[in-house]
Amino acid sequence: MGPLLIVLIVLGILILFLSFVTVQQGMVAVITVFGKYSRLLRPGLNFKIPIIEKVTKKISIQNRSAELGFQAVTVDQANVNFTAMLLYAVLNHDEETIKNVAFKFIDERNFMQALVRSVEGSVRAFVATKKQSEVLITRREIVEAVKEQLDITLEGWGYHLIDLQLNDITFDEEVMRSMAKVVASNNLKAAAENEGQALLITKTKGAEAEGNAIKIAAQAEKEAAKLRGQGIALFREEVARGMAAAANQMKEADLDASFILFSMWTESVKNFAEHGKGNVIFLDGSTEGMERTMKEMMAINQLNVQNKK
Repeated sequence: MGPLLIVLIVLGILILFLSFVTVQQGMVAVITVFGKYSRLLRPGLNFKIPIIEKVTKKISIQNRSAELGFQAVTVDQANVNFTAMLLYAVLNHDEETIKNVAFKFIDERNFMQALVRSVEGSVRAFVATKKQSEVLITRREIVEAVKEQLDITLEGWGYHLIDLQLNDITFDEEVMRSMAKVVASNNLKAAAENEGQALLITKTKGAEAEGNAIKIAAQAEKEAAKLRGQGIALFREEVARGMAAAANQMKEADLDASFILFSMWTESVKNFAEHGKGNVIFLDGSTEGMERTMKEMMAINQLNVQNKK
């Protein structure tokens, strides 16, 4: 075997080896011929023309992420520090999309720089229209505004922004202190208002309870007075009935009815003495006083008899 044959065999093996290209799953290879785009190689074992065709780039079609931190200024001149995470990917697997991804930027570094600066610019433009007190509650609005502005731009580059997560939003130390004071004062104000409302409710309920108690007591007193009046009326009626019966009996026995009144007089004096509880009661105990009292009692008795007739 001559040297020329050996060289040809080695060259053939080398050409055969260079004719096959393996593309990993999740990747697409871009083939150029003398620097000009030719075709794409999909995942798996592919054949290419040695020396003439060249694998210029292998592009990942998987999701990719990047972290970034930047600062923005609100409309009231407060500095806001953002820590964000970008999730992006190639728009689709179409040939034109892959060509854009492969040739719009010189390299991956320049693409990332453009992507990050575009996101930062969109966030800063949105934050510049908000006050510092509004930034923390507009996290979702910021993400939606950035995606809306960047979708068209990124589509021209062959990418799309899947998600933007604002993981941390902080302010300068001085702003944080002032915000903490505002929150504390608002909490104190809310606590004072709640305490005032509770005190008002307590007083209102107390007044209502007191009014109900007075109303119930007045109603009870009214009922008690009514019952006392009825009791006194019944007592007087029974006394009158008893006195009339006793008077009739004494009249049938030819006795003086004034004897009953005298007995009542003496019983009253006895009752005063037994149940007076130390109170001083002045009674006219003279013969003239007793006689006058007896006449008055007899007159009352006579009036009751006439009323019954």
